[in-house]
Amino acid sequence: MKRILAQCVKELAQFRRDRLTLALAFLLPLMTLLIFGFAIRLESKNIPLVVQDFDHSNLSQTYIERLFATNQFQPVRWSGDDPMHDAIDKGIAKAAVIIPPDFSRRIKADKQSSVQVLVDGTDANNARVIKNSIKATTNFFLTNDVSSSTQKIQVHTRLWFNPGRKESLYIVPGVYAVVLWIFPSLLAAIAMVREKEKGTILQVYASSLTAAELLLGKALAYLVVGLCEASIIMVLGSLIFRVGFAGDPTPLLIGTPIYLSAAVMFGLLLGVRSANQNAAVQGVSLVGFLTAFLLSGFIYPLSNIPFPLSILPNVVPARYFIIVTRDAFVRGVGWASVWFDILMMLVIGLFFFNVARRALSRMQLPD
Repeated sequence: MKRILAQCVKELAQFRRDRLTLALAFLLPLMTLLIFGFAIRLESKNIPLVVQDFDHSNLSQTYIERLFATNQFQPVRWSGDDPMHDAIDKGIAKAAVIIPPDFSRRIKADKQSSVQVLVDGTDANNARVIKNSIKATTNFFLTNDVSSSTQKIQVHTRLWFNPGRKESLYIVPGVYAVVLWIFPSLLAAIAMVREKEKGTILQVYASSLTAAELLLGKALAYLVVGLCEASIIMVLGSLIFRVGFAGDPTPLLIGTPIYLSAAVMFGLLLGVRSANQNAAVQGVSLVGFLTAFLLSGFIYPLSNIPFPLSILPNVVPARYFIIVTRDAFVRGVGWASVWFDILMMLVIGLFFFNVARRALSRMQLPD
């Protein structure tokens, strides 16, 4: 234990003297939090919409006002031989609504009236949002503005966990998982490779320090750094984006050190396998960042990932930590919801440690 603590103290002393590493550890995570927190928006707004009203009645005007009252659409005026198609073809509008001449007459006669909607399907996700929004607005219009005997059912919908539809409650906890995976693993990988480049790893090989003690000493040092990073970005995230605890914080307090340990062990594993810092940084960037960003459920639902790529998220620790953070800051269910995710992070972290230990042990063997 004394050897592990001595190795930890040595690593922290070297870390404290390196200003570039300090900036990498604390400034970049903060910048990443701010960029992701403010820049990523999943809900489409200000979608350009052109409307052609052939009815020119009070009822059709009310329907148009309902469309733009959602704050999702922005009115666009366009004139030409065929303003509906021209506006979409030239990219002026993303959707067009055509109201027929008999719109109000058929509705007042309690008959079905067809409204034509043209949607630019270049962006499939945006097209789906536009379609659903116009459909929901039309149903709201029929329910509240039309006196019809056919409206027999009235639906009352309540959003659970996030009634204000704050996107920050979804994005920011996910950013915590991505940031706390990338930077602790990057720091650990660079620290491990630096030993090789400077030749100090030979002193370790010649000493009685075992591979496990070396890895645990370095891991403990960068676990401390990672906990400092986690405290800073979570406190600032709570202050800037107003994301607070929704329930029992105990799973997050226990899960965060386990997750950081897995991140550090992943970095040490890449450091053991890499020949230089460039290779270590590229490994963390390609393997660590891409999997944490794309295969963790941070933005895209895991159910949308096709087979066999859908198998990979099962071994991505960020996938499990995102569930822990979103439960702590949004859902508030507690241990009943996240105990398995914390267990998986522990298992994956131990796997990384065991692989790194075996690789380093073989390097220590004499030729």
